[in-house]
Amino acid sequence: MPVYALGDRVPTIHPEAIHPDAVVIGSVIIGTESSVRPTAVLRGDSGRIEIGERTSIQDGTIVHTTEQWATVIGSCLIGFGSVVLNRAVVRTGSVVAAQAPAGPGVDRTHGALTRMGLPDMVTPLVVCPAGEQSGYSTGAEFVVDGGVTAGVRYA
Repeated sequence: MPVYALGDRVPTIHPEAIHPDAVVIGSVIIGTESSVRPTAVLRGDSGRIEIGERTSIQDGTIVHTTEQWATVIGSCLIGFGSVVLNRAVVRTGSVVAAQAPAGPGVDRTHGALTRMGLPDMVTPLVVCPAGEQSGYSTGAEFVVDGGVTAGVRYA
């Protein structure tokens, strides 16, 4: 897996969380039991990126930061092809939908099952798991676990 240090900016990761086709550069901290999927790029080359425990950064996601503004992602789900930019804060329990942008300064509320962007097709299942739109009620608790329940490991 491509993991790069840039000067004194060194990633702090759990290697089993990173798919061999993902790229991690510079000052990136990835919590335990998280997963970074194929073709994701985490660019902490000019600033800091912090990713919480049990987080799923899915295929094709780009996370970027700047020297002035860190990017902070709690324990949550970042969907396929999303873009999370500098100064964004995605708090624990939030969901960034597939192909959605989380632009500079975005701050998602702690514990909120919110969606940012597209596709609208996943919204009823994520935001209303027991609502009329989803058509069922399981009583199950929604857990974002970075693939841990399914046993996803890359090492």
